[in-house]
Amino acid sequence: MLEPSAGTGIMAQFAKLQGASLMLNELAQDRAKILRRLFPGIPLFGVNAEQINDYLAGKTQPSVVLMNPPFSSSPKISDRNPDATPRHINSALQRLCDGGRLVTITANWFSPNNPTWRETFVKWQEKARVVLSVGVSGKTYALHGTTMETRITVIDKVPAAEIGNIPCISETLDLPQLLTLIEQLSERSSWQHSTVKTPPVASKVVKLSRRTVVDQPQTVSEIPDVAVLEYELVEWSGSETLKDALYESYRPQRVRIHGAKPHPSLLCESAALALVSPPAPTYKPHLPRNIVTQGLLSSAQLESVIYAGQAHSEFLSGSYLVDDSLDNVTVAANNENTAVRYRKGWFLGDGTGSGKGRQVAGIILDNWCQARRKAIWISKSSALIEDARRDWCALGGSEKDIIDLSNIKLGEPIPFTEGILFATYSTLRSQKGDKSRLKQIIEWAGIEFAGAIAFDECHAMGNAMAIQGQLGMVKASMQGIVGLRLQNALPLSRVIYVSATGATKVSNLSYANRLGLWQTGDFPFTSREDFVESIEVGGIAAMEVVARDLKALGLYLARSLSFEGVEYDTLEIELTPTQEKIYDSYPGFLTSSKKSIYMT
Repeated sequence: MLEPSAGTGIMAQFAKLQGASLMLNELAQDRAKILRRLFPGIPLFGVNAEQINDYLAGKTQPSVVLMNPPFSSSPKISDRNPDATPRHINSALQRLCDGGRLVTITANWFSPNNPTWRETFVKWQEKARVVLSVGVSGKTYALHGTTMETRITVIDKVPAAEIGNIPCISETLDLPQLLTLIEQLSERSSWQHSTVKTPPVASKVVKLSRRTVVDQPQTVSEIPDVAVLEYELVEWSGSETLKDALYESYRPQRVRIHGAKPHPSLLCESAALALVSPPAPTYKPHLPRNIVTQGLLSSAQLESVIYAGQAHSEFLSGSYLVDDSLDNVTVAANNENTAVRYRKGWFLGDGTGSGKGRQVAGIILDNWCQARRKAIWISKSSALIEDARRDWCALGGSEKDIIDLSNIKLGEPIPFTEGILFATYSTLRSQKGDKSRLKQIIEWAGIEFAGAIAFDECHAMGNAMAIQGQLGMVKASMQGIVGLRLQNALPLSRVIYVSATGATKVSNLSYANRLGLWQTGDFPFTSREDFVESIEVGGIAAMEVVARDLKALGLYLARSLSFEGVEYDTLEIELTPTQEKIYDSYPGFLTSSKKSIYMT
């Protein structure tokens, strides 16, 4: 049973009492927290139910849908939107399996007899037959604080014999009359059970202070039809094709991927970077075949997965010692037993529209298909978890693979053996006493953790070291410090830095210790401070040289959408006298507001 707008779970409880398996969706975070407590272990999604079928593509199809959709409201639309109701029902009908039954409570005006919505119902009748549509008296809900008239509509997903013949009772009935009518309904049609198989994981009991929590069995996506991504190497001859321009059209320079589709929009690259060729890779990712055949990742995005895997298959030069604070990393002697080696990281500097989130998901998927089923995804905002879910699900993953760290109490063990742990930088730096999110993540990952750590919008870790500002020394940011500690604690992790502005300011690279920019001998800088000080003197030109060198080593790619063929013009719109008067009144309003604030 799917409930697309589950609210606080009242209808879901009735379905559970009847022994139904549940799939719930609730966009409001506060209600979703209630649902997680009431229905632990039940698949719970947090998407706009107007597109529920698209979001749940590839998942189990329900045989029953119970729904009470918003009558006239849609997310991020302030005005009344009567189209919300049919959009919710239409998407749920598409998700419903053939022969399944949908029951919805709507406003009474959403009726087959209403000329405004008649055509909508007729269209549905081509694939789904309306069994019952009846108004509900407002008195039915009087004890619950409302007397608004509603309507119950029952739809079976079988084509109607006559699409224009829609049973509808215009009158509003009270509760006894409704129950009599519902008991006379015909039985549901036969339906075909459909499910997506996932491997079972044994449940366990996690002992916590003062209470015991039963960890519900967790299932993770089983990715089908995985194959090695084949490509051929090509010789680079950039000097023959480059034009005299600031930007050059982009295509992968050293690889041609069999069957890969070009990026949906034309990409370009700065002329300075276009003059440099990345090395010929040898790494071949493991991905489902449909990633290429269906164009789920473009050739440029697949190139990122290849070069990220290439970097992650290598280690930085030398061995290192890390102190207990995880702040100090020093070069170790050859015979030091406690020394560790650090895996190389990779930097994605693509601009907006290049699909950075989709590429991160692709890199994690490559590891997922090679049995590395733990990953860490850190981003700037908690709202971006929906983007992570969207990108992961688009490549065949499941929403339940994404674990929201904010839903797990600080200091408690993370009760999942596999999954993609999502956290924000602000969450990462939070701590209380001897409990910290950083410690919580490290204990979950384990010292042998070799999965991916994606630092999305990694410039949020800028100023990971104290720098000289205009008014004196500026302290290192806590986000940058904790980001470095996480990298220092997990030497085998596969680090991905993601930022469109990461290589424009030297302080934005002070956290990137996995690129080998200092201390390793790959670049002529003995320490992070030496690197920052030297590059700051050279300004943006020196940063450009660093970016080119990183690309030449296969550690950096930066593409952006091309504006080739785009035309623009300046439109000058004169203000009306009324508008000028409004704008002229603003300064006086602001001045008076400031005075009142000062007086307060």
